[in-house]
Amino acid sequence: RHLSPSSLLQVVDHYENPRNVGSLDKNSRNVGTGLVGAPACGDVMKLQIQVDEHGKIVDAKFKTFGCGSAIASSSLATEWVKGKSVDEALKIKNTDIAKELCLPPVKLHCSSKFEPKQ
Repeated sequence: RHLSPSSLLQVVDHYENPRNVGSLDKNSRNVGTGLVGAPACGDVMKLQIQVDEHGKIVDAKFKTFGCGSAIASSSLATEWVKGKSVDEALKIKNTDIAKELCLPPVKLHCSSKFEPKQ
């Protein structure tokens, strides 16, 4: 599968201009924090969401240490979860993120840190 120029630009854009980088107040009652890593490649991601009283995600922040694909995946994931309920956000799969960014199979693990473990 070949990357189209627009797909490549989207990956590069999310890598060079990642959205929602940073941290939320971990002591806030409506902030949840997840920390995951992929020992195979050394990528580590911290994702935080802020949820309102109706269960809607009103903000999301991330910090990722890893390759460009991992950073782009994290950036896109934070954009996708904003405005969704927690249940809706849990339905997002790493394959959805990888497909949107047109990541090659060898880079699928870079998006897998976002998928919740059951």
